[in-house]
Amino acid sequence: MGRVLDLCLVLLSLRAPGVLSLSTHVALIYPQDPVLRMGSNLTASCWVHPDLGVHASSLFWTLNGQQVPSSLYRVLSPSNLSLTLVGLNASRQTSGDNLVCHNHKGHILAGSCLYVGMPPEKPVNLTCWSRNTKDLTCSWAPGGKGETNISTQYKLKYKLRWYGTEKECEDYRHARPYSCSITQDLHLFTPYEIWVVASNQLGRAASDVIILDILDVVTTDPPSGVSVSRVGQLEDQLSVRWEAPPALKDFLFQAKYQIRYRLEDSQDWKVMDDVGNQTSCRLAGLRPGTVYFVQVRCNPVGIYGSRKAGIWSEWSHPTAASTPHSERLMSGSCDSKSSGDSNSTLRRELKQFFGWVRKHAYGCSSMSMKLYDQWRVLMQKSHKTRNQVLQGDKS
Repeated sequence: MGRVLDLCLVLLSLRAPGVLSLSTHVALIYPQDPVLRMGSNLTASCWVHPDLGVHASSLFWTLNGQQVPSSLYRVLSPSNLSLTLVGLNASRQTSGDNLVCHNHKGHILAGSCLYVGMPPEKPVNLTCWSRNTKDLTCSWAPGGKGETNISTQYKLKYKLRWYGTEKECEDYRHARPYSCSITQDLHLFTPYEIWVVASNQLGRAASDVIILDILDVVTTDPPSGVSVSRVGQLEDQLSVRWEAPPALKDFLFQAKYQIRYRLEDSQDWKVMDDVGNQTSCRLAGLRPGTVYFVQVRCNPVGIYGSRKAGIWSEWSHPTAASTPHSERLMSGSCDSKSSGDSNSTLRRELKQFFGWVRKHAYGCSSMSMKLYDQWRVLMQKSHKTRNQVLQGDKS
């Protein structure tokens, strides 16, 4: 554990005028800079050189600048004053708690930094992924409550399962905490054993070992060139198109795509899982005259014949488009009583047709939608004509 000694109160104070220098060994605190477990007790002694002419009974202690009650003192000898602290709490400062021995005038004679914390617990949630098979990055979480209150080191260890020697990951300069990237000497088609070791001056703990092949944990960049456009004058549909991630074009794989979309004034996304390996999709059942935001992401499936699915990429940047305004809404409301009987058969037929479409062609089916689009446009025009006739009858 690296000591941040320049932050320790005693060393700062030793530069002040009128303070005795430790280099003359006029006073010492024992133990020096102890590392203690939370809840433990500490007995420290302040020893002063007899030539100083200071009696131990005239000394006093401070902890983080606050004077410690004299009831906790004990004079062991004319030159030795002890202090007992019971049930220590976690250190209040990252550089340690400052325990200082003073003479009767308040001058600092000696000081010590106390580090109070806990040994690390077993790291958990170790997961790894490879971006385009160019690296292997792993992240984890500290065990328990995650805070030891003293300096704790985490090291990612790995080796090839059958014949490799144990190595340590070196690139911890990653954007997310508790993570490390292996970027050199990567092996495909060979399982890795990976684990994390946490250690500090109070103990050591290791995570469970995970076994994986890089090809089974490949992720990639989001799809590029995402565009969203209207489908003619169909008021409840939008067409989405995109391109496969460029980094994977040279790989043998079959991508799996996912689309999500939301209304402009909503934060609730609706996800479509049945996109498959296509690079285009039809969103149906949308609100007329409404702006939608759309995103696409990719899962590289079966890289070089791997039997496992990859890991979903990040979502692409949102792309917006609006559906056409409904002409039915613009034409005004109709008398439900007069139009209900004449349109009941049509509504029943529409319900049956839409049920068939949802079952066989909803979303991103590979079937041709040309005939369906023509039929929808015809129905919209027919409905508009009936509304105008009904409005004319009412007038």
